[in-house]
Amino acid sequence: MNLRHLGNGLSCSAIGLGCMGFSQGYGGADDRRSVTAIQDALSAGITLFDTAMSYGSGHNEQLLGAALRGSGVPREQYRIASKFGIVRGPDGVALDARPERVPGWCDASLHRLGVDHLDLFYLHRPDPTVPIEESVGAMRDLVTAGKVRQLGVSEVTPEQLTRAHAIHPLAAVQLEWSLMWRTPELDIIPAARRLGVGIVPYSPLGRGLLGGHLQPEGVADSPFRASDPRFQHQALRTNLHQVDALVALAAEWGMSPAQLALAWLLAQGDDVVPIPGSRAPARIVENAGAAEFALDKAQLDRIDQLVPPGRWAGDRASFAVPVTTRR
Repeated sequence: MNLRHLGNGLSCSAIGLGCMGFSQGYGGADDRRSVTAIQDALSAGITLFDTAMSYGSGHNEQLLGAALRGSGVPREQYRIASKFGIVRGPDGVALDARPERVPGWCDASLHRLGVDHLDLFYLHRPDPTVPIEESVGAMRDLVTAGKVRQLGVSEVTPEQLTRAHAIHPLAAVQLEWSLMWRTPELDIIPAARRLGVGIVPYSPLGRGLLGGHLQPEGVADSPFRASDPRFQHQALRTNLHQVDALVALAAEWGMSPAQLALAWLLAQGDDVVPIPGSRAPARIVENAGAAEFALDKAQLDRIDQLVPPGRWAGDRASFAVPVTTRR
């Protein structure tokens, strides 16, 4: 797979792998199958693997680390990205990005992954009680210590991105972006490009909707879908109608719907590296194949005409992870 360059000199495959689903969010998963999926991703040319300390409360990092070590692929040939700041416990979810806690979060992630450094370390969510400069300042110290190669932030405003980047050059900003959710094109994406920060879209397949296989009865299987306004009632029916149009167009172009959705993102700029997730090895290989399709302007215009941004239903902005009082 062709390499792409994010910010600050970080290079990786044009498509990465979002690993959250191996541990939470989309129903039960099988660790043995997940290991196969991760190793098949490597074989398909994927070199960026995205995890977080909160995914499965550490399980995801342990699983990913074991799978990568077991692949036999040298460490320098893939990139590991992890995130800190969301803490899961019996009382719910909390945000904690206090600078004095950041070194410990990093060391714990390194231990679970079984590596001596992270290629990319993200602030998963800004802590509303901590200036972002303080969190990123503690992250910068990890770069100096050699535990982290590059820094990133996730789900920030343009103003927060600018303030964070002023403390240390950022390689990437992570955000939800897909054919189904294009609001970031109005603010955070232009801000990232002004600063030279790479763009890493998560949920690039619209939480699975753009893959063309989701049925209404399957929404309840995932808490991430069941509580999202885009998957409820009339909004879901409207969005499935949009997907039907994409399925027909993908068939006409000799692609799967997921490949079309990912190829559309790749065509938005060379600084874009989407990280679709899947628990199915075959789907991961299919997603990697999207990098082989280069959509031209006529094709992009046709997509915009067929499924214009304003025709998708449901406001993702009203969907948020419930957060308890910080520990």
